[in-house]
Amino acid sequence: MSTFENFFRLSVASLLRDRFLYLLFCLALLALILIPAFSLFSMRQVQELSVTLCLSTLSFLLVVVAVLTGASSLWRDVEKRYTSSVLGLPISRTSFVLGKFCAVALLLAVITVVFGAGSFAAIKVAAGSYPPDIPVRWDNFFAAVFFEYLKSVLLLALAILLSAVSTSFYFPFLGAIAVYMTGSASQDVYEMTMGAYGKELVPIARVAIKAVYYVIPNFSAFDLKTNAIYALPLAPVTLLLTLLYFACYTGIILSVSVWSFSRRELP
Repeated sequence: MSTFENFFRLSVASLLRDRFLYLLFCLALLALILIPAFSLFSMRQVQELSVTLCLSTLSFLLVVVAVLTGASSLWRDVEKRYTSSVLGLPISRTSFVLGKFCAVALLLAVITVVFGAGSFAAIKVAAGSYPPDIPVRWDNFFAAVFFEYLKSVLLLALAILLSAVSTSFYFPFLGAIAVYMTGSASQDVYEMTMGAYGKELVPIARVAIKAVYYVIPNFSAFDLKTNAIYALPLAPVTLLLTLLYFACYTGIILSVSVWSFSRRELP
């Protein structure tokens, strides 16, 4: 068994012992049970509201797990001096960082699959109580679920990067949240800046906004909720470009994470 596989298995075992994750799973299960009942408050858009609640709950759950586990994974091992004993052996730090990342990414995938299947049942129950005019396009719904997963993996990579260069938990935790909020709104700000409103700004402000737009991950590109809720057609070219964007951005962030952690002095 390779070093990477060992770290991967150990990281998965460590995640399974985290009681906070079990609490989140219980809350997610409770949300799935309540979504059909809450959707009835919409009266005429029961199905649309159930799809909205399912995707929003999944997005929130994945973001919380990605930020908490990504921000604490490396920091906790350094703080407990676990890295001093393990990395003193002829083991590469690359395997250590990538093992942590892949274990949490697997956890996010399991959450996505389980919650996606539960959402399918919840939407079926909600739609059955008030038959909709437009049926659910399940291909759109599962595409939205999949891209929510990709968004959380990108956020996880960012949290691990901040954790690799930080000596505290708060910097990667709060930094990842700040970047996520900025990246979720950057597309709207960019489009507004490029419009009539942008002509009123000084040139340096427009350049600064453009720089932030291109540097910060654009999380809104992974948001397909509108297509899933209203059964709007998906653009295959846009989806492929988003996949390429995810692969390139995540690869760059992980490379910088490994490079930073390899040069870090450990206690």
